[in-house]
Amino acid sequence: MTTNDADLLGQFIREPGAPAGQDAFAALVDRHLNLVYSAALRQVRSPQLAEEISQSVFTQLASHAASLKPGTILAAWLHQVTYHAAIDVVRREGRRQAREQIACEMSRLMDDNPADWTQIEPILDQAVQSLSEADRAAIIMRFFENKSLREVGELLGTNEDAAQKRVSRALERLREYFVRNKIATATAGLATVISAHAVQAAPVGLSATIASGSLTAAISVPVSMSLTTAKIIAMTTLQKITVGAVLVAAAVTIVYQHQKVSQLQQQTEALAKQQAGDKALSAQIAQLQQERDSASNELASLKEENTTLKNRPSEVLKLRGQVGSLQDQKNKLGETAAISKLTATPEIRQLMHDQQKMGMAAIYKSLATELKLTPDQTEKFNNLLADHIMQDVDYVTTALHDKTSVDQMTRLFADDNASLEQSVKDLLGADAANQYKDYTQNLLGNISSQQFAGELTGSDSEKKAKMEKLRLAIDQEAQAALANAGLPSDFQTVPILNFVNIASDQQAEQNLKLLDGIYQRVAANAGSYLSPEEITAFQTFAGKAHSNSDAALKANRALMAPIGSP
Repeated sequence: MTTNDADLLGQFIREPGAPAGQDAFAALVDRHLNLVYSAALRQVRSPQLAEEISQSVFTQLASHAASLKPGTILAAWLHQVTYHAAIDVVRREGRRQAREQIACEMSRLMDDNPADWTQIEPILDQAVQSLSEADRAAIIMRFFENKSLREVGELLGTNEDAAQKRVSRALERLREYFVRNKIATATAGLATVISAHAVQAAPVGLSATIASGSLTAAISVPVSMSLTTAKIIAMTTLQKITVGAVLVAAAVTIVYQHQKVSQLQQQTEALAKQQAGDKALSAQIAQLQQERDSASNELASLKEENTTLKNRPSEVLKLRGQVGSLQDQKNKLGETAAISKLTATPEIRQLMHDQQKMGMAAIYKSLATELKLTPDQTEKFNNLLADHIMQDVDYVTTALHDKTSVDQMTRLFADDNASLEQSVKDLLGADAANQYKDYTQNLLGNISSQQFAGELTGSDSEKKAKMEKLRLAIDQEAQAALANAGLPSDFQTVPILNFVNIASDQQAEQNLKLLDGIYQRVAANAGSYLSPEEITAFQTFAGKAHSNSDAALKANRALMAPIGSP
């Protein structure tokens, strides 16, 4: 019995890093590659670019598999992602192909006109995307994947007769689309030519290459850990999470493996290209800058005119009113945080929430596994964490606007964290809540040891032992540092995970010094389990942790502070 797409996706989502999960993903790639490759090739007219787009599409599938809605028709989803990815490539490369053929005389439109593939091909994907979601899924399954009407009906949750009607209506709408574009075709001929030509065989060996490449990009580094407005830490090889387009293309890492610079740069460039396509967010940012510049320029112009009209009282009074109005507009704009302009749009705020949810899922994946959470519990747990992040973003934005004191902010975030812990307790129980608290408290040791693992030498067992000793050493030094500083034992030692550091540069400086001290003492006492070369590498690692954390905090502070702030 053939395993369906939903079962393969479920296997991959449950075990993305295990052989069974990777085999399931490879099976999905093998099953749908021809469709993706053919759709891309029709748009870009270049086999090489079509392969690159195919790689990108399946990388997105690997990254977003867990967020697909139940009942999603995977073939239709892939076609839509492919279409938009290909269009972006065409625009970027400047190789947009002509979408229309020479007009046919409307008088020659006859029902028995054969469909001409050379005319249909250039705009087939555009036509398919013009259909409703259900019609698009029906066309792709029936004529791109050559599924029977019974299979189409089952996947659409209906019967064979209803599927037949759906396909017939969708074909007629396709024909009407082509007629509007001066391409004469009959419905029957259209069905035949699409079935015969829509899907071509991808190059031999491409399936295995893409499956491997997509898993490498999406599992080894599942989400881009750019410093976001979210409460996450960007670790070089641990994971990446998108910024919800707040820091579009800013891949800031908290710790850094100096031997993997080129790898990180490639990942950052790939993320930048992916996020550059988010036109809605780019437009929001551009509009914000334009409003600010326009107000400033017009104000300057009116002030200059005011100077030349000093001896003309009637003009001066009118001009002063205009100047005052513009000054009010500029002041109002200056009081608004850049991120507030973005999160004011519900769709963008939801996008940020979903991306932070992905980031939290990556960070707390080990805990979810340890707690043996069900898929439903994991989903609710990750939503709690994402909600908490978005709430803290609002708190920081308000605090920077109102210039709230450090003590007030500290109490506010402490209360918020306590509320989150209570929510986790209500969801998962007291024992799980305690494990969550311990896991969060020791994130510095867990993440740092995982990040530094690539610098360790010896056999696998020796590396594992060194990694565990390093983790314990960091945990112990962190607790000692907190006690010496008179801070509570659950104080978050990872700077970017402590939102007070975004709201207060003074607090950020103290947290960074605390981090430096912990790393220095670990390096000084690591001679019993690390070699001199490994200790030197760890010191470099610690230096990068400081500089990247500092940059990340400043970037977030700039986004959340009022635009007019220095």
